Amino acid sequence: MRIPRIYHPESLTNQPYCQLSEEAAHHVGRVLRMQIGERLELFDGSNHIYPAVINDISKKQISVSLEPAVFDDRESPLIIHLGQVISRGERMEFTIQKSVELGVKIITPLWSERCGVKLDAERMERKIQQWQKIAIAACEQCGRNIVPEIRPLMKLQDWCAENDDMLKLNLHPRATQSIKQLATLPKEGVRLLIGSEGGLSAQEIEHTVQQGFTEVLLGKRVLRTETASLVAISALQVCFGDL
Repeated sequence: MRIPRIYHPESLTNQPYCQLSEEAAHHVGRVLRMQIGERLELFDGSNHIYPAVINDISKKQISVSLEPAVFDDRESPLIIHLGQVISRGERMEFTIQKSVELGVKIITPLWSERCGVKLDAERMERKIQQWQKIAIAACEQCGRNIVPEIRPLMKLQDWCAENDDMLKLNLHPRATQSIKQLATLPKEGVRLLIGSEGGLSAQEIEHTVQQGFTEVLLGKRVLRTETASLVAISALQVCFGDL
């Protein structure tokens, strides 16, 4: 049986043992029904893994003994910062999960003029926390040992105007070049913008041009927002990353 991978939210450096978080303890004890002596693999976001053995189980807590840390780098050499206009229902969750599996480093949820999701500040904060948990679960599944950051919601214009040295890309059907026709990318990576289900408005497209975004084409077919993000990330990883 595959050894379960568990994220620990605190540093495990030089720790001989630890208690699993309440959520992890529930998963290990109640869902997986693991017993004393069985093995786990913990990671704390430091790009190391910590082989562990369960040494005590109580009603709400599980304690494990930790073996020496092992450096285990599974990160892509290509840094991708995904700016994703939030989509309805489970589509955003799907996009986050698969983007993490494909190696995205940072995800910023965006609000645009044609965004069909309307949430107040409190509900949006709960969404951000939920999306971060999805990112953690995706890392547990795919083997990544650094958890991508899910940033707070931003307006599309504010995100586009952030100052960095990344190559800025926007998908657009009028573009004349594909991702594979791009020149070599800067070492700082890519800032990838994916619009809403209704697309970007004319004013938003003009704003991306003013902020130095390069328009790229994903074939002749119109893709749904959750499809477009994963196709674009995969193409970038094939051309410039580790796929």
